[in-house]
Amino acid sequence: MFLIVDASILFSFFNPDSSRRRIIESSSGPGFNLISPDFAFDELIKDKDEIQKYSGISELEFIIFFSLLEKKIESFSKDAYELFLSDANKISPHGKQTKDDPYFALALSLNCAIWSDEKAFKKQSKVKVFTTSELLKELRLKK
Repeated sequence: MFLIVDASILFSFFNPDSSRRRIIESSSGPGFNLISPDFAFDELIKDKDEIQKYSGISELEFIIFFSLLEKKIESFSKDAYELFLSDANKISPHGKQTKDDPYFALALSLNCAIWSDEKAFKKQSKVKVFTTSELLKELRLKK
């Protein structure tokens, strides 16, 4: 099973007490692969200072957690989903080419679900969207 992880989930990984982090840490195993468009990792680097402040971590901790995240989540370049961007834009809840389109395009290209807590993502019926709460139940993890 492939599951696309959106940027907000990745951001919260840096919070040591995050239930999202627990899901990512426990996700290694056959048949369960977390993936994300590669630009999401670029956003993490760009927003490093904000992440450190929000999470209360040092620069060294950021580097360590970022490295762990790169090992847990496979990134996909635009080449992998580019042909699906037009269709993704039609179902993306915010319309007009947004940062959401690559998540939906990648989901369409791989026929898989998205992990996001953005309520608007569920306002379409083409791509299955799991919230963190739903994944915690699915994986039988405590909040």
